[in-house]
Amino acid sequence: MNTSVIQTFSTQTGYDFPAVLRWFAERVDRIILLFDAHKLEISDEFSEAIGALKGNEDKLRVVLNKADMVGTQQLMRVYGALMWSLGKVFGTPEVLRVYIGSFWSEPLLVSDNRKLFELEEEDLFADIQNLPRNAALRKLNDLVKRARLVRVHAHIISYLKQEMPSVFRKDNKKKNLIYQLPVIFSKIQLQHNISAGDFPDCAKMQEQLMVHDFTKFKTLKPNLMAALDELLSSDIAKLMPLLRQEELEAGEQLGVQGGAFLGNRAGPFSEGDPFTEENGEGCEEEEDWVVTKDKPKYDEIFYNLAPNEGKLSGNKAKDWMVSSRLPNSVLGRIWKLSDVDRDGMLDDEEFALASHLIEVKLEGHGLPPELPSRLIPPSKRRQKGSDA
Repeated sequence: MNTSVIQTFSTQTGYDFPAVLRWFAERVDRIILLFDAHKLEISDEFSEAIGALKGNEDKLRVVLNKADMVGTQQLMRVYGALMWSLGKVFGTPEVLRVYIGSFWSEPLLVSDNRKLFELEEEDLFADIQNLPRNAALRKLNDLVKRARLVRVHAHIISYLKQEMPSVFRKDNKKKNLIYQLPVIFSKIQLQHNISAGDFPDCAKMQEQLMVHDFTKFKTLKPNLMAALDELLSSDIAKLMPLLRQEELEAGEQLGVQGGAFLGNRAGPFSEGDPFTEENGEGCEEEEDWVVTKDKPKYDEIFYNLAPNEGKLSGNKAKDWMVSSRLPNSVLGRIWKLSDVDRDGMLDDEEFALASHLIEVKLEGHGLPPELPSRLIPPSKRRQKGSDA
C-alpha cells in the first residue's frame, strides 16, 4: 500500500477505498505499508485507510523505504516519528515490524547504513518467502478469530431478542437497544468473560441493526454454544501438533520464487559467494563480444586489485563492486551474470563483464535475466562448446 495513491484512487474511481481495503485485508497473507524516509507523513486519507486494516495487525509489516536519502542521525529521528505516528493510528500496545532500507535499484546516496539495509532486506525477503510454509497456521488463526466473532455475535443477538417486548412499543424498544449498544457490549463482556477485542465495530453494527426486526432473531442454543466452546478450548489445541508436523515436512520446500528472489531460496543473497552463485546460459561463439571495446579500461582496474593466479577472489571483487553504491540485490544479480563458470571468482573477462553491467545499470538500464550471447566472454563460449 503506497501513501501517494490513496487520495487519487478514491477521488478518481469513486470507490469506498477503506471498504475495498477491508475486503482485501481479510483475504491476503501479508499487508505492507510503504513510507519514504525523506517525506514521511500520514495524511488524513492514509489514516482512514490504515484504520480499515484494524483487526489484521498480525498481517501488517511496514517498509521505511529510500532510507539512504537521509543520514544516520536523521534516520533515527524518522524511525522514531514513524513508530509514534503508527502507535497513534492503531492505538494498540503491539509494535509493528518496520523494515528499513532502500528497496529500489538506484545507487545509495548515503551508504553509511549499507550493512543495516542488507540485513533488513534479507529479513523482509525471508518473511515473504516463508508465507506459503505458514499458510496452515494462518488459516487456523483465521478460524479461531471467526469462531470467537460468532460466539460474540450469538450473545448479542440473543440479548437483543430477550429484551424485546412481545406486543407493544417494539419500535421504541428497538431504537433504545440500538442506542444502548455500547452498554450492552460491556454487559456481555463482563457476564461471559469475553475479550473486548472480540466484539465487532459498535457504530457499524448499530447502523446494520436499524434494518432488522429484532423479534425474528433466534434465541441462544446452549448445545451449539457448548460445541463452539469445545472447538475453541480443545479441538484447536489438538490441531497444533499436526501443524507442527506439517511445518517439519515443508521445511525443505521452496518458498515464494521469482522477481526479486531470482530463484534463490535465500533471496538475492547467499552465504557461499559474495552475492550468489547461479548464472545465465546460452551463447553463440561467432557473435562479437560487446565488452571488447572497453576491456582495456576494465583490465587496468582488474590488475590494480592484485588478482591471484589471474583471478579475483569473491571478497576482493565484492569490495570493488560495492563502491558503485548499487544495492546488494542489484549487485547480486550482476555477480550471477558475471561469474559464468561459477567458481566463486572473477577472471579478467568476467570482471570486465561485471564492470560493464554495473555501468549499464548506473546509466539507468535494466539487467537481463540471463546472459545473451553477445555478453558471454569469448573464452567461456569456447569452454561451453568443448563441454558440449
